[in-house]
Amino acid sequence: MSRRCELTGVGPMVGHNVSHSNIKTKRRFLPALSPATLQSDALGQSYRLRITNAALRTLDFRGGLDAFLLKAGDDELSPKAQKIKRQLKAKLAEQAPA
Repeated sequence: MSRRCELTGVGPMVGHNVSHSNIKTKRRFLPALSPATLQSDALGQSYRLRITNAALRTLDFRGGLDAFLLKAGDDELSPKAQKIKRQLKAKLAEQAPA
């Protein structure tokens, strides 16, 4: 399982551990991933995604999973999140003309 957020695409970054004597050694900064069950209001379903804690705060700020997915670009979403976004767009498209 990759260490990548399914909604924001955030992954591991690299940097240095810097000692007191200023010796630099390589290290990885891993994202703070947590499994979250997210509710889609339009689809009426719950989805289980591994997202960062920062993405969870962003979801609350933007107004939920549906609003976040509609605004997000496909390049940063995981295949699972892209599938949810396609289902959401199809559901909204069929509701709009009626």
